[in-house]
Amino acid sequence: MISNTQRAQLQAQIWKIANEVRGAVDGWDFKQFVLGTLFYRFISENFTNYIEGGDDEVDYASMSDDVITPDIKDDAIKTKGYFIYPSQLFVNVAKNASKNPNLNTDLKAIFTAIEASANGYDSEKDIKGLFADFDTTSTRLGNTVEDKNSRLAAVIKGVEGLNFGNFEDNHIDLFGDAYEFLIHNYAANAGKSGGEFFTPQCVSKLIARLAIHNQSTINKIYDPAAGSGSLLLQAKKQFDEHIIEEGFFGQEINHTTYNLARMNMFLHNINYDKFDIALGNTLMKPQFGDDKPFDAIVSNPPYSVSWIGSDDPTLINDERFAPAGVLAPKSKADFAFVLHALSYLSGKGRAAIVCFPGIFYRGGAEQKIRKYLVDNNFVETVIALAPNLFYGTSIAVNILVLSKHKADTKTQFIDATGADFFKKETNNNILEEEHIDKILNIFDKKEDIEAVAKTVDNALIAENDYNLSVSSYVEAKETRQETDIKELNERIRKIVARENELRAEIDGIIKELEEQV
Repeated sequence: MISNTQRAQLQAQIWKIANEVRGAVDGWDFKQFVLGTLFYRFISENFTNYIEGGDDEVDYASMSDDVITPDIKDDAIKTKGYFIYPSQLFVNVAKNASKNPNLNTDLKAIFTAIEASANGYDSEKDIKGLFADFDTTSTRLGNTVEDKNSRLAAVIKGVEGLNFGNFEDNHIDLFGDAYEFLIHNYAANAGKSGGEFFTPQCVSKLIARLAIHNQSTINKIYDPAAGSGSLLLQAKKQFDEHIIEEGFFGQEINHTTYNLARMNMFLHNINYDKFDIALGNTLMKPQFGDDKPFDAIVSNPPYSVSWIGSDDPTLINDERFAPAGVLAPKSKADFAFVLHALSYLSGKGRAAIVCFPGIFYRGGAEQKIRKYLVDNNFVETVIALAPNLFYGTSIAVNILVLSKHKADTKTQFIDATGADFFKKETNNNILEEEHIDKILNIFDKKEDIEAVAKTVDNALIAENDYNLSVSSYVEAKETRQETDIKELNERIRKIVARENELRAEIDGIIKELEEQV
């Protein structure tokens, strides 16, 4: 396993590549070439390991493309989902990258060939367009072929020099770490936060563990706003691969992030037949209706985005929204994502969703949706997290935990905003393992803790206009010092007496001055 020191060294090297090589290219755009190169190296080494099968006498990279028979290629694609010829491997391209005058077009041809290798196979939709954002002929790399090749060669050489050891033997979250690290460093650039595309790994871990809590097995896990796939992959880390029986499902509206999510699955050795990431608008064109219900749902949907809402009168008849009898406001789609997740949730499962705090206390349609959720006993817990955990926003978000198998008609509220529940770092707060464990322990026991946790009857929530704000039920600890009234009065008496003495002294001085005049 790669240590934290080695991880820090890798991140420093990755940043050096991303920063020094990009030149005048916008950093936010250039990160796609760094991440794409990391991915290209990974699948090359991963595919090589598969072909060699642990036989030290087999050196796939040194073989000729001509020795590959149709049967070998067919079997490999059926197993891995794609095929890479020896000449197309990262290690062979890297050898002559700096001297290859056709590097950019050669890379484009290789990526096209890898994607095309899946045509007609079950993996076709999982591989198609995977390299779309790694456009080696893009003017973002430079205006001339020489400029493009120079930057591409520098990135390739830089990634070639990264010491990852054997991909199969270490447990570093390679792609997640690289992606999180790059976003962290680019977040302050010209308003490009990327916060809506990425959930920090510490928060992802908490959400995943909430969703799979006390489930020894789950049929499958789903994220309706999958982003780069970090939430789904955190669940994989918590479980042995065989306990998530039918795989990982997600939908993502942003094309670039959709490609990153699919890359991320491969980078974590999740084969094409064990994941299904769809591209599209989850609220308007939901996928996986035939695959539901899901035993675990995790999500960090975009905060308060606009959607068509009531402008489409047919939506009120949609099976996801109809039970609540009202649609989420057009300017705030938050509860539309919540109701969508609830609709896809199984009777034994949980959904853990990152939410903007405002949806828990505002009136109108959002209040009516909260009424539906509370009256039907779907809300298990609301957790208030510390501020500044996410890149690009300082909002103190909440986590909403939904369940369809509650044993009582009560709702738990946890205030995890205190100093005991996070660690302050230079630019962002983080949740360490001890903080995550503490929150999960409170979640599990459902015991009241002064100024931290409170479990209340749903009838009380109804009396409180279905307000689900944590601060409405968990009273903050009194931080003001108690005042001793007698002591205060005595201090005031002494101050007044001293003030009178001073006044008398001043009057005497003035009288003396007047007599002298």
